[in-house]
Amino acid sequence: MSGRLLGKSALVVGGNSGIGYAIASAFVGEGAQVTIAGRNSAKNDRALEALGANSPTAPVRALQLDVSDRQACFDAVASTIDTSGRIDILVNGAGIYTSRRFEEYTHEEFSRILDVNLHGPFHTSQAVVPHMKTNGWGRIINIGSSSGKWASRNQSAYNVSKHGLVGMTRCLAQELGGSGVTVNALCPGMVHTDMSDALEIEQAEVMGTTPDAVRAGLHARIAMGRYLQPDECGGLAVYLASEESSGMTGQSIMVDGGMIFV
Repeated sequence: MSGRLLGKSALVVGGNSGIGYAIASAFVGEGAQVTIAGRNSAKNDRALEALGANSPTAPVRALQLDVSDRQACFDAVASTIDTSGRIDILVNGAGIYTSRRFEEYTHEEFSRILDVNLHGPFHTSQAVVPHMKTNGWGRIINIGSSSGKWASRNQSAYNVSKHGLVGMTRCLAQELGGSGVTVNALCPGMVHTDMSDALEIEQAEVMGTTPDAVRAGLHARIAMGRYLQPDECGGLAVYLASEESSGMTGQSIMVDGGMIFV
């Protein structure tokens, strides 16, 4: 541990699994006091036990949270501030995915993806921004996606949500310029998580092929020839959360193994 986040308090939404968990773990390893928030209480408990066992400096907390519930998002922020004294870092990492051809999405499916992937970060960011502005320091890190940078087949709802999140990152960063609060997006490509497993199955069903074929096709599009592992996103998240990134805001940074070059 180098202590790059020592004394900082972080709320990691979606921190109970996948990329969010890897980021929470990296933050714990750098000395931050971490609160994770997720909808699945069993996953929260497992993540809390693992993170707590590795926390050298501060206790780890877990909150049950459905980010599509606006009031619950404000309550989660308030609870974290009450318990930890402050929130210095907010990571918006909750996300869901459904593969469909565009004309086959129901309005409910499309709306649900926007409610979680875009409106959730809107709620939590609105809840925390006044607090960070008062403190004169803050880091908001939105977990975007390579899908927020380009078009893809059979996942328009997901892409729209991530394009929106990149746009919101830029707009909020501009409004908060000079406040001491920075806003950036970390945009992973294909990362091996439960979501990537589900993506392969759902895309295979839509395309009339197999999950293995979907995976092989994706590997072929990545310069490194493989999916990333969640912990390969942790180092960049630590940088964006630290003093080292003080001159960076409004950016959407790819971590995709060379999948697209923009």
